[in-house]
Amino acid sequence: MKRYFLLIAVLCSFATAQAQFDSLFFNKSLRIDYTHAGTFDTEWFALDKLIEEPFWAGSTSHLIDSFAYGEYCVRVFDAERKQLLYSHGYSSLFGEWQTTAEAKQVARSFSETVLIPFPKKPVVISLFSRSHDGIFEEKFTYQIDPKSYFIRPSKPGQISVFDISADHPSVNAVDIVILGDGYTAAEQGDFIADCQGFNEKMFAFEPFKYYQDKFNIRAVMIPSMESGATIPANGEWPATALSSSYYTFDSERYCMTYDNKSVRDYAGLVPYDQIYILVNSSKYGGGGIYNFYSLSASKNKLSGEIIVHEFGHGFAGLGDEYYDSSTSYDDFYNLNIEPWEPNLTTLVNFDSKWKQLIDKQTPIPTPDTKEFAESMGAFEGGGYVNKGMFRPKSDCLMKSFKGHTFCAACEEAIVKMIRFYCDE
Repeated sequence: MKRYFLLIAVLCSFATAQAQFDSLFFNKSLRIDYTHAGTFDTEWFALDKLIEEPFWAGSTSHLIDSFAYGEYCVRVFDAERKQLLYSHGYSSLFGEWQTTAEAKQVARSFSETVLIPFPKKPVVISLFSRSHDGIFEEKFTYQIDPKSYFIRPSKPGQISVFDISADHPSVNAVDIVILGDGYTAAEQGDFIADCQGFNEKMFAFEPFKYYQDKFNIRAVMIPSMESGATIPANGEWPATALSSSYYTFDSERYCMTYDNKSVRDYAGLVPYDQIYILVNSSKYGGGGIYNFYSLSASKNKLSGEIIVHEFGHGFAGLGDEYYDSSTSYDDFYNLNIEPWEPNLTTLVNFDSKWKQLIDKQTPIPTPDTKEFAESMGAFEGGGYVNKGMFRPKSDCLMKSFKGHTFCAACEEAIVKMIRFYCDE
């Protein structure tokens, strides 16, 4: 009887949340493209265009971001700014670029996008940027009339899409769209096989395996003129649909694309929460940025591990736990505050992280010795530095691919994000 009443309560709660969503938004998306520009210590935002897209894949129950992850945040208010209607945290290539040496020498601009549910009434959108001290500061504000004739409709074009595994309502699932880059028209069969391989490899790892029925995966078939990916140091510049390139920020294995608009145009052909780009290459590399996109080489022998590592960044906001390899970043983290990533800590406020997962007899900081090799703790080294930053376990998929598993802190963060998207 108790279970019966609990079920009724859950159904009523969902119906109330859905009714509230329906009163505020249409079941489609408003895509806001903008330019994000600046130097290492300056930034500005400039509106590009507004686009109406046919799908809203996000939750209709959880409209307010409860994680506070990401370097940026979009917040949507009613026109009088009295009520917060929607919020969403994210990061971007621009934010990473600001920590490179180049950013101290020249200004650059990047295309970025935020998606919001399409409002029924005028709203104000505000873009916030996280300061060096970890505080979100408002940088850009714009009022949008949903009836404006300057909101252009998306144009699907003649591009084929297919379902890999899409059996669940988008409102209660994590929707992933896979985009292929560097696959010619003659190689679309290879792309289909690589998408199926993506599905098999991702769900071979926990906790994704346990929660496989919470995911929809769809793919967009995008023919490139030439095969492969750009490798500037080798003088290889194939003409591909998304212009994916190794040596992003002059880091050999960092493979990303600056062509945000093309990525979003193709992704918008299906409902999506997360974008994953498969590059037709065997060269080790990839990247993942929280609620921006994830990317990896499809034909590397470690492609399964790369997929879940990069998706850990893009989906759950997990940080890199390694510290002994070269990157292009300078002072990526402020060691005087807690990083927002759930698997990194400076111990400034360790109670807010994974402290509850550690045995009370385990010393903090935790010696990186054989005795504690399988223990949860706070091991020094992570986030690209070897001092002042701590990771949850000696090794984890966010550090290396030796153990083939996520630590308990990373698993917990992934599960929390899955439930945010999927629970009613």
